[in-house]
Amino acid sequence: MKSLTEHLYFETSKRREYINITRTVEDLVEKSGVQEGLCLVNAMHITASVYINDAESGLIQDFDDFLEGLAPHEPLSRYRHNRTGEDNGDAHIKRTIMGREVVVAITKGRLDFGPWEQIYYAEFDGRRRKRVLVKIIGE
Repeated sequence: MKSLTEHLYFETSKRREYINITRTVEDLVEKSGVQEGLCLVNAMHITASVYINDAESGLIQDFDDFLEGLAPHEPLSRYRHNRTGEDNGDAHIKRTIMGREVVVAITKGRLDFGPWEQIYYAEFDGRRRKRVLVKIIGE
């Protein structure tokens, strides 16, 4: 059994950003030498997500519009969490909707995606350093 654990770090300039990390994860699968196994990618912060979907700019904007419609950042007074001195109550809700992690099968040394699938890191409370865990196991 082989395994590889790596951490990716992000510090976005905006509160909300969506970053395609597929190529980086593919490089880590290659580095691991795993031919048959699983790759876990998860956000290690409660205001960020990792998800899989299409790399189409209109769809990414649709996600952002949808999430902002469900849990708008302002007014800050809308969220009880913000009474603690935080201003990111909306980011916690957005993360819960978009999810914490993805698991992708590795087949013949490659991520085994369906058509158009890409891995994204979604940031909902940016402007500070955050971490994503990539854990690859298999043979």
